[in-house]
Amino acid sequence: MAKTPIKYYLVDAFTDSAFKGNPAAVCLLEEERDEKWMQAVAAEFNISQTCYLTRIPNSTSPNTRFRLRWFTPVTEVKLCGHATLASAHTLFTTGLVNSNIIEFDTVSGILTATRVPDVSPTNISEVQNGGVSDCFLIELNFPSVPATDFNSAEASLVSKALNDAPFIDVKRTTPADDIFVVLPSGKSVIEMEPRFDDILKCPGRGLIVSGAAPPDSEFDFISRFFCPKYGIKEDPVCGSAHCALAPYWSQKLVKLDFVAHAASPRGGIVKIHFDEQNQRVLLRGKAVMVMEGSILV
Repeated sequence: MAKTPIKYYLVDAFTDSAFKGNPAAVCLLEEERDEKWMQAVAAEFNISQTCYLTRIPNSTSPNTRFRLRWFTPVTEVKLCGHATLASAHTLFTTGLVNSNIIEFDTVSGILTATRVPDVSPTNISEVQNGGVSDCFLIELNFPSVPATDFNSAEASLVSKALNDAPFIDVKRTTPADDIFVVLPSGKSVIEMEPRFDDILKCPGRGLIVSGAAPPDSEFDFISRFFCPKYGIKEDPVCGSAHCALAPYWSQKLVKLDFVAHAASPRGGIVKIHFDEQNQRVLLRGKAVMVMEGSILV
């Protein structure tokens, strides 16, 4: 008996332009599938994240709730910002939910996505004229990720991974277990050419590299994220990395609201509010749906 085709959408997150930002495949499941199948599909898509949504019926929450899981081409992950944004965008724009708040049940707890009007200067008139459905941002409510001091004995491994680029600070995030390196400037982040073989030798999961943006920039800080151990040489826009970036730059820049630039070749923009009291990071961004289709097996 043939299996029912599974609908999927390919969505570029943290961008308002197709083929920019970070792509995610969003697969809509009627019921849970086994992990081996989900991993095989993620390997077939071979992009930074493939995620799976399963509606949770009769939830006690007043908001629509979905189970959400994220897979890179080689492994399942515990937290992913851009694929969560892509999932919310899919549900909002296809009419699968008719509210402005979605709850996702994940291994990192309940995460919320809220549709909010985009009141940037270029969109204010459209919003006032009732075009809110086309002019919106999605706000993700994520836990902040603390960063602790890094073992200085392993600093030489980080230096090699950075291709001997100078750095001014190095931390280690928990529980994500990434190395977080601060370079002298945002420009040096953009120009840095990593050595992926040496990143593989570093402890932990991946390497976050960040620097302050120039004073005349529209951004507050610039970052890149490298994760070859998870099958992603450079993640185009890593939303979850900003859960560590936000509290760090909040201390350094003495502010709570940021506009961040992910400086991968695809590029992306993340608007951030750091809720210091509750240790939550609110990530705001746009997304663009670029493909849709069906998985037949």
